[in-house]
This record gives sequence, structure tokens and C-alpha cells, in this order.
Amino acid sequence: MTRDALIAALARPAPEVSRPDSLKPAAVLLAVQDGRLWLTKRASGLRHHPGQIALPGGKQDPIDADATACALREAEEEVGLPHAAVTVLGTLPVQDTVTGFAITPVLAEITGPFTPFAQAGEVEEVFAVPLAHVLDPSRYAPQSRLWSGRRRTYWTAPWGPYYIWGATADILRGLALRMR
Repeated sequence: MTRDALIAALARPAPEVSRPDSLKPAAVLLAVQDGRLWLTKRASGLRHHPGQIALPGGKQDPIDADATACALREAEEEVGLPHAAVTVLGTLPVQDTVTGFAITPVLAEITGPFTPFAQAGEVEEVFAVPLAHVLDPSRYAPQSRLWSGRRRTYWTAPWGPYYIWGATADILRGLALRMR
């Protein structure tokens, strides 16, 4: 997948969405390098989303100038990705979650040196998945389960031993559909 194709996907218009003011702003980084996308496995001892596969990112703090600054800060903290090693390509449409966040996905290319590490206590593992896998819409399947008394449907895109699902799969599927 070429850098130009990713940039073209970002340029495609997205439908306008009305969202409640109660959602907390957050951002994640879709860090692409040499045909791979970097993901994390969250630490199993975390209170929220333990052991889940996620994109580096988190809640936007007052120190963050915007969603991009948040995603870059979080990626540096969680996986050791220096700001200087990243070229931001753009953002995808904001993704609302059932857990009360409005997540801005930031797409970036890793253009400098990067040796990943897992932030102790927050990240159990840092790994790369082939970009071709997450950009193939046929890799995504809907699943559902009861959550807070309601049936919730979500996307999954398993890869090897990793079960990519929920907001992470939804964000990646959105990019895959934009690539078509």
C-alpha cells in the first residue's frame, strides 16, 4: 500500500455526525511503517479494556493542543515512538464509543528510527500487523454480545493470536473502506 493511496483515502468525504457534548475527546495513532501497522496489547491489570488490542492513544489532556498532539504524545509514552520519527498524513472521522469517548484517529507514517517498547503497567506488548490485512474489508466480520443490558454489534478482524475488535477494528475498517 502506497503513501499516496493512504493520503487519497483521507481526502474522501465523511458524513457529518452529530455527537453529544458528554463524550470525552481522545485520539489514537495509526502508525504505518514498511507495510505494517503498529498495535498494542493493553496490560492485563488495567481497569479499562485489559488485555485488548488497541492503537496507541488515549484521552486528550489539557496540555494537548489538539487531537494530533494527543495521539503523538500517547504513542511516545506507550510505545516509545518519538515525534521526530513521524510524518502525520491526516485524520480520519471521529469515532464515538459506547464507553463515552469521541476518538480522533490520526494516520501517520513512521519515517525515522523507531525501536518499540511497551510502557510498563499500561502496555503488555507492542506488535506490527500487515497493513494489507487491516486494509482488506473482507477480513472484518460482525459479532455481537450483551453489554450493559443491550445487544451490541461490533467488528472483528483477528490476526494470528490477536483478536482485533471493537473501536480499534471499527477505526481500521473505516480506513479499509475509504481505501476502496
